[in-house]
Amino acid sequence: MKKEIATILAQLGNRTDQQTGAISAPIYLSTTYAHPKFGESTGFDYTRTKNPTRSILEEGLAQLEGGAGAVATSSGMSAIQLAFALFPVESHFLVSRDLYGGSYRFFQELETQGVAFFTYFTDLTDLKKQLSAEVSAVFLETPTNPLMNVTDISSVAKLTQANDALLLVDNTFLTPLRQQPLLDGADIVIHSGTKFLSGHNDLLAGVVVAKDPVLYQRLAFLANTTGPCLGSFDSWLFIRSLKTFPIRFEKQEENAKKLVDFLQGHPAVKEVLYPGVGAMISFRLQEKTQVPKLLQRLQLISFAESLGGVETLITYPTTQTHADIPQELRESYGLTADLLRLSVGIEGVNDLVADLDQALKEE
Repeated sequence: MKKEIATILAQLGNRTDQQTGAISAPIYLSTTYAHPKFGESTGFDYTRTKNPTRSILEEGLAQLEGGAGAVATSSGMSAIQLAFALFPVESHFLVSRDLYGGSYRFFQELETQGVAFFTYFTDLTDLKKQLSAEVSAVFLETPTNPLMNVTDISSVAKLTQANDALLLVDNTFLTPLRQQPLLDGADIVIHSGTKFLSGHNDLLAGVVVAKDPVLYQRLAFLANTTGPCLGSFDSWLFIRSLKTFPIRFEKQEENAKKLVDFLQGHPAVKEVLYPGVGAMISFRLQEKTQVPKLLQRLQLISFAESLGGVETLITYPTTQTHADIPQELRESYGLTADLLRLSVGIEGVNDLVADLDQALKEE
């Protein structure tokens, strides 16, 4: 019988410890495991290769995204690095023009070293013009960070398949609760597990999920070889967090939609960028000079980097998450100094509205 995602996640790790019947899966801290006898293994030899707690997490993450297998890593950036390690030196990639500043910084470093080459596209039409047999893969954020541009994954997948290129999708913003890229034709899904999946601003993690078993085995080999694995305690914390993920995300999205309505009607706000789903909102103020005052006056919403946690955060991409992108470049595609990004939490929405309202007043 096929189970709902909420059921799968609530039960994650249950019944895995046959000896004790523990409902909460144990944390296996051992770095090494004894062999029963010469030539035999329990399936666990060394924790970089495989850990019982991390295996529970990875099986749940693969099921969540509908993939053949998942690798849990030490951060979102290590997940991206692992995925790009699949490709030979001097590969060419097409990448979303608007994307997380840390990803841009990593791609620029690879290009500076001559390891890989990157070309950026703005929309599906632009992607279609640039895609050719020389392109190894397309890396896509949808919605993009922070401008919330949406690209149809199925349409991109048809183009990549026709050109024998892989499609990698960063699904951090919408999560598998709102889109499952592998089912739409993508080959690899990447998450910053630090964000919505774990959702408490207390865990650094990354996730790579592959649709194809052969591709997954290659990722697992590279992870074992290079060692970006997630530790056992953090794996357990991730499992614990996933159990409440659907409930958290539903509330975050509900709050976000109400905040969008409020912001769209406020005279101090010039434009609201929201894809219609999820809990991420970007908005522009009438004047960029309003930004410091707003950030200083907020009392409930925290001015901090990151996103996806139960606490509502506001970020100023110009000086925080996207500071590594040159000013002229980021402003050329709309990431201007009047833009703020909200990651909406689970607080009472009336309290969030009240905090924003008092911070936006002109007095």
